Amino acid sequence: MKRSEQRKEDTWDLEALYADGALWKEDYDRALSLVEHISYWQGKIGESMEAMLSLLGELETAGKLIENLIIWASLRFESDAGDPDNQKYAGLASALEAKFSQATSWVDPQIMAMDSGKLESWLSDDRFSSYRIFIRKTLHMKDHTLSDSEEHLLSLNSEASSACSDAFHDLNDVDLDFGSINGVRLTHASWQSFMQNPDENVRRDAYKRLYGVYEAHRHVLSRLYSGSVNQDIFEARARKYSSSLEAALYPDKVPQEVYRNLIGTVHDGFRSLHRYYALRAKLLGKTRLNHYDVYLPMVENVSSHYSYEEAVSLISDAVTPLGDEYRDTLVNGLGPARWVDRYENEGKRSGAFSSGGYRTMPYILTNYRDDVLSSVFTLIHEGGHSMHSWYSTRNNAFLSYNYTIFEAEVASTFNEELLSRHLISGCTDERMKRYLVASRLDDMVGTLFRQTMFAEFELLVHEEVERGGVATLDFMRKTYRSLLEAYFGPSVVFEPESDLEFLRIPHFYRAFYVYKYATGICASIALADRVMTGGERERNDYIGFLRSGGSHYPIDSLRSAGVDMGRKESVQAAIGRFDALMDILEGK
Repeated sequence: MKRSEQRKEDTWDLEALYADGALWKEDYDRALSLVEHISYWQGKIGESMEAMLSLLGELETAGKLIENLIIWASLRFESDAGDPDNQKYAGLASALEAKFSQATSWVDPQIMAMDSGKLESWLSDDRFSSYRIFIRKTLHMKDHTLSDSEEHLLSLNSEASSACSDAFHDLNDVDLDFGSINGVRLTHASWQSFMQNPDENVRRDAYKRLYGVYEAHRHVLSRLYSGSVNQDIFEARARKYSSSLEAALYPDKVPQEVYRNLIGTVHDGFRSLHRYYALRAKLLGKTRLNHYDVYLPMVENVSSHYSYEEAVSLISDAVTPLGDEYRDTLVNGLGPARWVDRYENEGKRSGAFSSGGYRTMPYILTNYRDDVLSSVFTLIHEGGHSMHSWYSTRNNAFLSYNYTIFEAEVASTFNEELLSRHLISGCTDERMKRYLVASRLDDMVGTLFRQTMFAEFELLVHEEVERGGVATLDFMRKTYRSLLEAYFGPSVVFEPESDLEFLRIPHFYRAFYVYKYATGICASIALADRVMTGGERERNDYIGFLRSGGSHYPIDSLRSAGVDMGRKESVQAAIGRFDALMDILEGK
């Protein structure tokens, strides 16, 4: 449908932020003035506590306002990227963000340059209570922060550095037209329905049509991705990191071994993954699977239809172990409070995300479909992110409320695990139970194994360029095909265009992001075991993890909740649960 055809109650309540563009522009102009004044403090913050506190207060005031402005503009754009007004506001917001980055580029270097003894004595003053975590995390980045002039130079590149990502999203979400299959438009959102269609001809036609479009644009899409990789490496080298991987992990104090151990442990678990695809082929009555068969329900003739309202009710029951406050807040947000933009429309971004600020509701974008069970899981997944934000904003200062993505993916996949266990344990129909177990296996493949494959691809491409190679289309296709064959194993047959899949993965434009989905599900399985088999203490430990926001580094915050992601055993345990679910499906 067109955006104008959406029912108001099915869209997110952006009017809670700004009723119209005129009010937004008033705050925009005020934000520009606040940004301009920040430069007054340059060179002065080391003179006295009062000067430092004044700067921090202005950063907080400007940051809160700019955050509101960016969220309103970006969410309008994400809901309809083809609307000229939305494009205008998004452009202004991007420019404001760049100006703020440029105006504050001197702040971190000057904090780092201060005498450590003087700074520590200031931090003991109660007036710094809202800023201590921010300053200490700033000091952690000291070894990779450049001089004032160099930081300013890098900040001037902030808009240009996102050009590849911006162009990819415009092409992928707006310009590419995949046509129709049997009168139904083929889109990113309808792709899942087509891949689950029982008619093999429909699946093949949809597969060939979609990848045919990517093949027609393969050169420009591969150029955009290689440009993004080059930008990652430039920034890593400019900041004196040993690699782009170190640059991505260092701010969160995540050891590189966590990333490499994930890949290595999943490789060790290929036996389980290959067993899954062999079981899938057997249940579908095939000797080998085509790539367009791997999303078919393994248990046939079990329909699953949940209206949006039914999904919210189901989610309410699933999160009951987390207590009344959690459940009631989430249900209200998914319903009358209008956190959610529910359904697909022309120009709307594909997929789903949660996005909110310190003084906004935690908005959720989804493209809900009532004929796809994964839509319910997507909704509770994004609800996990949003509740993480809801707790964090109420328990942390503005400059330290933002938690890491590493932690975020635990909060989201934890909710998926609760929903899966709720559905399976409450099912009395044996065929439906088998269907639910099979669906959970599919979800674990998508979150643990597939995201690890994506993470390995990113690492291989970045390392090739860092060694002096070039990320050509040919190199990336061969690399991706070798990973497809290694992960899927001997039970899956690929098409000539299957290795173009990497061209359509939006998360590749946020380097070394996707591994957090895999580590997240491993941590969430361990924490769900702890909460479901424990009592009030275990539940409070988990809610305490959500409340901690950005006050700790992720490895530490997860340890306090009850799981250590520095150990291979956390990944091995998730693979063990994967095997246990297959045992159920095989009747063992």
